[in-house]
Amino acid sequence: MHVVLVEPEIPPNTGNIARTCAATHSRLHLVEPLGFSISDRYLRRAGLDYWDFVEVRIYPDWQTLVETLGHPETWHYFTSHSSRFYTEAHYTQDSVLVFGKESTGLPQDLLDRYPQANYVIPMNRQVRSLNLSNAVAIVVYEAMRQQGFGPIELP
Repeated sequence: MHVVLVEPEIPPNTGNIARTCAATHSRLHLVEPLGFSISDRYLRRAGLDYWDFVEVRIYPDWQTLVETLGHPETWHYFTSHSSRFYTEAHYTQDSVLVFGKESTGLPQDLLDRYPQANYVIPMNRQVRSLNLSNAVAIVVYEAMRQQGFGPIELP
């Protein structure tokens, strides 16, 4: 599975997401500009000693990511502005899960290009959004549940 963060801003969130990716054998793709240095101590601390267990790729822009992974119309885009729940998506081991930056989410023009692929995690309307690392974990584990949690190994 592929987790894409478009212009992430907060190092501990990205570190926590890297840890989730390590735990689920998911690849982490970061689209620049990043709001931090990849060597940031807060990023490293949040990911603890799991960095060796996650494949991280960094792209200079959205177009380079698309050229590398291909078929963005089949990806899943997460936003607080959709009427379709994240549980309605059909996930596979090759699914691409796309999340926006903490302050503004995904760009509206991107969401408008693929309206059939936009999903929301339901929440109280008085809450603007969930923490990015929590949102990624919720979606990744739903995707894993749909796949019978393979290839996760139990202790």
